[in-house]
Amino acid sequence: MHVLQSRVLLRPRDFDRSVAFYETSLGLVRYREWGKRPHRGVVYFLGGGFLELSESGSGERPGGMRLWLQVADVHAVERDLQARGVDIAAAAARQPWGLLEMVVEDPDGLALVIVETPLDHPLRRDQR
Repeated sequence: MHVLQSRVLLRPRDFDRSVAFYETSLGLVRYREWGKRPHRGVVYFLGGGFLELSESGSGERPGGMRLWLQVADVHAVERDLQARGVDIAAAAARQPWGLLEMVVEDPDGLALVIVETPLDHPLRRDQR
């Protein structure tokens, strides 16, 4: 699998406290943010990757962590992983926020979210 970009996804127990910690205490710089309570998110630059904090949603529990891996073609990756015998926890599908996502889990149960940004998604357009 050729990974184009990655980020660590955290679902903090106290979103505002965690934003203050990463932004004020550590001094991380915001890359982007979205949403309104209770579905807000903030992404920070993290060297060669990103750190994303988001409020719990979609039935996820606070305190969770996920690894986000962006690929060029999520369906091709899904076929390849299936051929290798990898169990797919959530099949590739377009999410309400417009990204194509699938989920697999590592041997310890860490969710790996494999993501494709479609050509029509706002992340592909110049935001100036």
